[in-house]
Amino acid sequence: MGPRAERARKLAVRVVLIYFCASLFVSVLLAELTLHPYRMRLTHQPQLAERYARFGASLNEVTLRASDGAELGAWYSSPAHANGRAVILLHGISDNREGVAGYGEIFLAAGYTVLMPDSRAHGESGGKVATFGLLESDDIRGWVDWLYQGGATCVDGFGESMGASLVLESMRAGTRYCAVVADSPFSTLRQVAYDREGLYVGLARLGGEYWVGRTIGLLPTELALLYARWRYGVDLLRANPLDAVRSSTTPVLLIHGLDDINVLPRHSLVLAHANPAHVELWLVPGAAHCGAVAVKPIEFRDRVVSFFNTHPRMDRVQHF
Repeated sequence: MGPRAERARKLAVRVVLIYFCASLFVSVLLAELTLHPYRMRLTHQPQLAERYARFGASLNEVTLRASDGAELGAWYSSPAHANGRAVILLHGISDNREGVAGYGEIFLAAGYTVLMPDSRAHGESGGKVATFGLLESDDIRGWVDWLYQGGATCVDGFGESMGASLVLESMRAGTRYCAVVADSPFSTLRQVAYDREGLYVGLARLGGEYWVGRTIGLLPTELALLYARWRYGVDLLRANPLDAVRSSTTPVLLIHGLDDINVLPRHSLVLAHANPAHVELWLVPGAAHCGAVAVKPIEFRDRVVSFFNTHPRMDRVQHF
């Protein structure tokens, strides 16, 4: 081997070692940030209570003890002229129940009782880590059962972003929904992790969401998944709304903005194609992540409420 070839070999070895070490560092960082999202505290309860009072409703603090002992917090609100139906509203990552309180006004106006929980490891709820559906599915089922025990004739599910994926995943847990609306969900956590590598390095607008995570970002992503399983016993590969949608008979409406670079619209396309008999898809031009309600507020309200109203029968509900 000549001097030039030897230098090239040593350089290649150094590059590989640097890439591997950097991947290890990035993988731990990714896993820790994913499992321990920023916890946003409640800060707007008085203002929200005033807005809800227009519907003859109050914000009532309720709690639920999860199967692993974590104490989960939520707001429960019922309008003066309730129609007997209820909807559970699920927020996105690093958010809390206040993030979906605006949707609550849509449903209160339509006569629905609303329940807005803080997901585990978010807001005022307990739980050491967020598991993206592995534990949350059972938490959500507990909340839905609580609503039925309180007299609800039918319970619908609504979620945005992470909450959209959680509401879909919870169908696999036997949660008794009449219908579900999911705004900007991911299909599998692994796929959205690949996509977001391009967003993290600022290349999403250049198509980086398609190739970064499957090239230089692949090793850090896979190591992060392994680290989460080794360090916390959380197998994030099982965070898979796609399987839940594929096997469910619950009516689902998917909403996704075509300008979404946080969770790419193709995730909802994959979900819709997995079960066309029970899934409807509304793609919204000009809408960013969870932005359909801002771009098309009246159509959003009418579509969502109409979708729930057209699936009122208890024979639609999945029993467990």
